[in-house]
Amino acid sequence: MSVVNKNVKSEEASPNPEYLIKSIAEQGYSLETSLADLMDNSISAEADKIEVLIDMDSEPFRLFLSDNGRGMTEKELSRNMQFPSNSPEESRLNSDLGRFGLGMKTASFSQTRKFTVLSKIKGEKKYHGRTWDVDFLKFNGWKIIINSDEEVASLMYQYNQLSQEYLNRFESNEPNTIVIWDGLYKFESYLKEENRKDALKREITEVTSDYLALVFHRFMEKDLNPLKIRINNTIVSPFNPFPEEERDFRQIEPKQSSFRSDVIKIEGFVLPSRAISEISKGITKWTTRYRGLMDMEGLYIYRADRIILFGGWNGIVKKAPRLQLARLRVEVGNSVDHLLHLNVAKSQIVVPHELRNAFEDYIQELKVEAEREYYNRGIRKFSESKSHSNLQLFERSYSSKGSILEVNNNFPLLKSLQDSLNAKQNSKLNLFLRMINNRVNNIRHVHEEREFLGIIEKDGVNVDELENNIIELLSNDITKEMIREDFIPNLGFKYSSLPESIKLLLK
Repeated sequence: MSVVNKNVKSEEASPNPEYLIKSIAEQGYSLETSLADLMDNSISAEADKIEVLIDMDSEPFRLFLSDNGRGMTEKELSRNMQFPSNSPEESRLNSDLGRFGLGMKTASFSQTRKFTVLSKIKGEKKYHGRTWDVDFLKFNGWKIIINSDEEVASLMYQYNQLSQEYLNRFESNEPNTIVIWDGLYKFESYLKEENRKDALKREITEVTSDYLALVFHRFMEKDLNPLKIRINNTIVSPFNPFPEEERDFRQIEPKQSSFRSDVIKIEGFVLPSRAISEISKGITKWTTRYRGLMDMEGLYIYRADRIILFGGWNGIVKKAPRLQLARLRVEVGNSVDHLLHLNVAKSQIVVPHELRNAFEDYIQELKVEAEREYYNRGIRKFSESKSHSNLQLFERSYSSKGSILEVNNNFPLLKSLQDSLNAKQNSKLNLFLRMINNRVNNIRHVHEEREFLGIIEKDGVNVDELENNIIELLSNDITKEMIREDFIPNLGFKYSSLPESIKLLLK
């Protein structure tokens, strides 16, 4: 405990409220991240309906964000309007998306110079209001405006009118908290008048909708009381960046490790190479509407089911076209925020030293798999219909190593040849085809030598077939060294895994 020296000289150092708020507001927020921060409070308050409405017909632009969550008493509203409203070190529920107790204030001041919050407890009728206004602070010091009943009624009337003007209004929705931004200075002050409305419309209907669809997709996909977000005329549809229902969307082995008071789970996924051609055709199941594959490659960090960071590798590796099929899902709880150095805008983290090596090792493994799949992209996607695939000499299938090209056993000419051969001749042909398959895929970097199992269902060749064919090769003056170093590897087997009876033939 420190001891206060009463003889120490001091002087007043209270900050200028206007300057401090303008400085606090510069925390790396964009319009979409600001709105997402407000929605965190709505979700923590158990809201399942959120509206974002903007009156763009006149300036200053006015934005309303409402939710049907628990709402606040007047005392709670007053406390939550403070800077900050709670300590970042306080323990919180696992579902709590807040941290600093600054989000609503800093997010709002990053976009406006005046904002009001109206709230009431769910089921009650009377709203209470509080307003932060930078112009008021200039002359009155560090004070919040208490809104009169008349001011509250006027704002509620404007909100209801705007809500009715737009399409897709929620049925039986009673908002309990409404945040009102009175003016959007980044649009009104920094853009020419003729561009402001179009720029804001694009920002809210394209960029923001795209962002929210991704960041809150888990809440919108819940079976029980899924979250619904309305932005003007549009109900936002969730976008899941990990479409695991897709048959060739591959997961590599997940890992997890204890990290202080939490467990961090890491899961790597590789998109199929066909995603590249599908995106070029306008099929957007692999990306959001306004983002490309390279925008979406990289880390996806989920904190309490909310994505706090996505796209890019957070400085661990560089973005590259050959990695655009790689996505890494990381699950963390909200108890390690301070260890990940989560910023106020919830848009940036720092991977701690003790986790960095684990991330780097896993990303290298994911990188190899993604590059293999990327270099398969030039291979023709053969039709799965039997009548068409029979016409192709090679057909494509999928394995844990990526996509594989194999000679099509139903190719008419090959089928005719197989039908004309006896069992011994077919055995030789099958070994030859296996060598072709393995060699083709070695060139394409998707095959490695593996253990010989000797089981037809697993390897496509058994011990007797292999022995008989080796004996015949030896009788045709093929050297043992050539069989060991060329024939066996081209079948895809490790020499060390062969049964002793075959090794004896080749000594």
